[in-house]
Amino acid sequence: MSVDNREWYMAAYASQGVPTSEHLKLRTVSLPVAGDSIPEGHVAVEILWLSVDPYQRTRMTGYRDGLDMTPFDLGQVISTVGIGRIIESKDSKYKKGEIVLGFGFPVGEFCVIPSATITSTIDQMPQNITLPHYLSCFGVAGFAAWVAIEVIGEPKAGSNVFISAAAGGVGMVAGQLARLKGCRVIGSVGSDEKIKLLKDEFGYDDAFNYHKETDFDAALTKYFPNGIDLYLDNVGGKMLDAVLKHVNRHARIPLCGMISQYNKVSTERDSIKNLFNMIGKEVRMEGFMISTYFNRFPDFVKEMEGYLSQGKISFKHNIFNGIGSFLDALGSMFSSSNFGKVIIKVQ
Repeated sequence: MSVDNREWYMAAYASQGVPTSEHLKLRTVSLPVAGDSIPEGHVAVEILWLSVDPYQRTRMTGYRDGLDMTPFDLGQVISTVGIGRIIESKDSKYKKGEIVLGFGFPVGEFCVIPSATITSTIDQMPQNITLPHYLSCFGVAGFAAWVAIEVIGEPKAGSNVFISAAAGGVGMVAGQLARLKGCRVIGSVGSDEKIKLLKDEFGYDDAFNYHKETDFDAALTKYFPNGIDLYLDNVGGKMLDAVLKHVNRHARIPLCGMISQYNKVSTERDSIKNLFNMIGKEVRMEGFMISTYFNRFPDFVKEMEGYLSQGKISFKHNIFNGIGSFLDALGSMFSSSNFGKVIIKVQ
């Protein structure tokens, strides 16, 4: 038995700007999924949900960038974190019909993958938790937020916390985690509608629109008269540079992403001029990759399940329908109109 599988592949590299249909193309291939055509230690999967994340953009340039991720090869199918239903298995650990989560799913409708790609089976879900939550709260975004705030940030009650891209998948979780620790939390977002979202739904103390507050130094002076103790950086560039003028002694700056710089070639990226402040104020700025912290993943899941089941953390998903929507979903992350974690509902 074979299925017609639609999948997105790398047709041409995009060194700058948001990738378009010139760079990413959709093709249909015949994929054998019968048991006798699947190698040992592999499973055939019907893909149900796919995560769309900013880091994917860095693999579309054709060269290794600051995240040190291997670029997609030309002709290679784009990969991501996904959820699917097993339709055939050549591994006794996994049974037909099981719902599984994996960190190396192709951006397509079906796949045959090594069972080692699977990270967990999703069976009985706790109250208030749905499958998309496993790509957001329990996925790359939620785990990145937890590592940044809980592990690297180590917030203390009363700390002044600033989070950029605060209405994105990482930011909305990070702000709520900091609030649960008793911190005062301010976010930067791209619209007044997002300010309302942060304050009304996610418990932020306040937020500002960076399209209106274009003087970041003045904005941070207004919102942080007593300085910044913890800054979760999701955007880099001019915002990071401005934050370095307002940090308190022993401030912590987890570097999660720099989405304002992803679509620029290295020679056009914003320079950081205020690094000198890190010395006198003994600031710790630390980049991180979540793969380094996978040993803490069970701790993260246990804590997050508790928060979600108790209604202490809420979340918003930006869901695109059908595999054909991948290009639009990817582009949405670089638009001020995006709310929440971008996910594709494939089937």
